[in-house]
Amino acid sequence: MDTEAQGALQLTASDAGEVLTLQRAAYVSEAIAHDDLAIPPLVQTLDDLRAELADENVIGLGIRRGGRLVAAVRLRIRGRLAELGRLTVVPDLQGGGLGSRLLATIDDELPPGVDRVELFTGERSAANLRLYRRMGYVEDRRVSAGAYDLVFLSRAVGAR
Repeated sequence: MDTEAQGALQLTASDAGEVLTLQRAAYVSEAIAHDDLAIPPLVQTLDDLRAELADENVIGLGIRRGGRLVAAVRLRIRGRLAELGRLTVVPDLQGGGLGSRLLATIDDELPPGVDRVELFTGERSAANLRLYRRMGYVEDRRVSAGAYDLVFLSRAVGAR
C-alpha cells in the first residue's frame, strides 16, 4: 500500500526488521558527521526495537512508497511530554520532504493531555536542525556527548 498520499501509518513490532534496516541506513551519515559509529540508532538490536514498538507508550509512524518503508519516526509518551526519536528517511530520498511530512502528522497521533514534543539531534546535524526549527521546534539546551553536543529542542503541541 502506498501511504505517502494518505499520511503516516502506524508501525508495530512486526515492522521492526524493516524499521531497523531503514534506521541503520539513515543514521550512518549522522555517525560519520559526529565521528561516533556507536550512536544508539546504529547499535540498537532487533529485539530491543521489537520491544520498543510493542510498548504501549510508544507510537511508531511510517511512510511507505511502493510497499517500501521510506520514512519512520517514534514517539514515547511520558505524561504530558512526547519524546520524538529516530526520525529516519532512506538516504536516497532525504531532502525530499518525507521527514517534514512525518513531523506534520505528529500532533494528530498524540493522546489527549500531551502538550509538548521534545527531541534531540547532534550539533553537527545542520539539515536536521534547520528542519526542526522550520517545524516550530526551539532549542532548549545542549548536553555534552563527549566530542560533540546533543541539541535538545521542543515545541508546544499545535505550534508548527
